[in-house]
Amino acid sequence: MTASASRPRPARRALDELSLPVEASLVDRVSAGEPDWLTADRRAAFEAFERLPGESNLLYTPYIDLRLAQLDGAKVVSEAFRSDRRVGALPADADADALIEIDDTGAVVVALSKAAADALLVVGPLREALDAVGDALTSADSIAGDDKFAQLTRALWSDGVLVDVPAGTTLAKPIVVRWSLGAPHQARFSRTIIRLGDGASASLVEEFVPSPDADPDAGQSLFAGTMEVVLGANASLGVASLQELPANIVGFQHRNAQIGEAASLRWALAQLGGRLIRTRVDNRLVGDRSSVQQVEIVFGSDQQLFDLTSYTTHIGKNTTGDLLSKAALLEGSRTFLKGLITIERSANGTDSFLGEFGMNLSKQARSVAIPSLEIEQPDCRRAAHSSSVGPIDETQLFYLESRGIPPDEARKFIVLGFLEPVVARVPLASAQDRLRQLLEAKWIAGTDGVTGEAAA
Repeated sequence: MTASASRPRPARRALDELSLPVEASLVDRVSAGEPDWLTADRRAAFEAFERLPGESNLLYTPYIDLRLAQLDGAKVVSEAFRSDRRVGALPADADADALIEIDDTGAVVVALSKAAADALLVVGPLREALDAVGDALTSADSIAGDDKFAQLTRALWSDGVLVDVPAGTTLAKPIVVRWSLGAPHQARFSRTIIRLGDGASASLVEEFVPSPDADPDAGQSLFAGTMEVVLGANASLGVASLQELPANIVGFQHRNAQIGEAASLRWALAQLGGRLIRTRVDNRLVGDRSSVQQVEIVFGSDQQLFDLTSYTTHIGKNTTGDLLSKAALLEGSRTFLKGLITIERSANGTDSFLGEFGMNLSKQARSVAIPSLEIEQPDCRRAAHSSSVGPIDETQLFYLESRGIPPDEARKFIVLGFLEPVVARVPLASAQDRLRQLLEAKWIAGTDGVTGEAAA
């Protein structure tokens, strides 16, 4: 018998099968000491997880592939935030009004500016406010009920963040929520709840950064998190999310927004790191004259896989949606860009657009774009979608090169310009600068895979 014949082969897995070992007893471990109503919600969510398929939308079932996730050795974190959290004050010249940092061990740092404290802004661990947010935690609309992995997060979350902006409050500087991750063989689940009262206005920067002890070559870890946004009437929120996790991280992100009357929400989402990243954004325009703008970019390299889905549901009258997804792919990276706009019968006067665009920078890169519409109310101002996938536009290259710019520099300008719409929307100057540096560094690292293949 040869050595290769005697070597055990890894078990074959279905494309939608997550290799993380989970069982119902985990719910009891995570919920120890919690109110009965929360434990019941967790159990119902775990039952939904076991029942649901990996992809519930038949349009998208061919485009799910979780085989890059090798989480057999990961252990679910069941402990809550450590009790030794630190609370401080931000200096007057800080570029944020509030900061909460959570590291791999669950340690928490919270700091507020004087302006935020005077405005009674609430920023802190979710577990410290269970009674105050019970309705939000158990609401059927808070997390996608038809998403298998969103329900797993609902069942097993141990960490969480609450941001509560009182009605009528305007924050001049952003709120920063920073997750520092990278410990191997760990499966961590979290929920973030963002609430703005009527007439409130704020911006938030969410950062996913490598922890100091992160090892990109170590065993894989899972980070699954939600962001659940509720906007009151005439509220305004801008959210920028920068994901630069190490290469051993598998990430599942679920964002859900309930947008009230005349309220506005602006998403700016950047996906750079991780091994396998699967995200879903659900925007529900409930109130009349509500609006959402969403831009999400991907810059992939090596063998990274990004699976991005966006659902926008127009319910109120005269609502507006403007959604754009863009992916630039180096080497053997892949991306699925999937989006669905639904215009319900009640949504007279809707104006909605969805665009999905992929730029393949090597022969091995693959991008799939699937925009779609579901219209029950024909009385619309606009209902449209657009998509394209291809290499760098040769006419753009020719234009730049004809002005004396070297070919490699011209390619870099085109690619970074393609991704600029998210960078420009980041409300924190330091984070905006870092994002530009990360994009350029990733371009430089992948240049060898682009130079000879970009035009193919």
